[in-house]
Amino acid sequence: MRLVALLLLAAVPVAALAATPATAQTRPSPETTAPETAGPETLGPWILGCALDRMTDRSTCRMLHRDPVAPAAPGLAALALEAERRGPHLVPVVTARDLSLEGAARGLLALTGTVQLRFPPDRLFEMPCGMEGRSLVCAPHEADLPRAAAEFPGAGRALLRVTGLLVPEAQAMAEPVEIRLSDTPAALARFRARQPEAAAPDPAPAPLLDLRAMLSRLMALLGEPLP
Repeated sequence: MRLVALLLLAAVPVAALAATPATAQTRPSPETTAPETAGPETLGPWILGCALDRMTDRSTCRMLHRDPVAPAAPGLAALALEAERRGPHLVPVVTARDLSLEGAARGLLALTGTVQLRFPPDRLFEMPCGMEGRSLVCAPHEADLPRAAAEFPGAGRALLRVTGLLVPEAQAMAEPVEIRLSDTPAALARFRARQPEAAAPDPAPAPLLDLRAMLSRLMALLGEPLP
């Protein structure tokens, strides 16, 4: 019975995303996802760009690595390594931005997924995944933010592994993905300059549907409690 319930999870992210406007196409690769406004810049492997919301006059900047953590596949948007501001810290996160119906299966990571990240020789830390608006974001635990921010700039490489039930990469990642890093301090400095902390965008709105609540109701119908 539990296996049946887990298999039904695939429908949950699609239902949630159907309540929001779908984007025109699946994200083919992180290279195509940098905001197009305000002149994208490249510093080593990092792509920086800012997009202006003409309704609010707020600028949102992104700094992402050109090499995907996981490439796009049918039903799956690409996973990208990004820098993101969490409080006063700039930390690494793994994202799939603005999920469309075509890439909605990535929503499973929000229910069951975690990304492990390590900057050798330092020990790994885990980044639980969740939905922020229509984007999937896997970020360090709050207690790990200072360490992640301290290790990130000087790291020469990152090892990443995706884990979770019904997550395709979790089946295939016997070995972690290795991403080479360079020019990170300069890219982070430029990122701070283009979007100072005071100008950072408001937190993303909560999903229109509470996926965990939907899962709880599903499990209740099947007569099994949510673990």
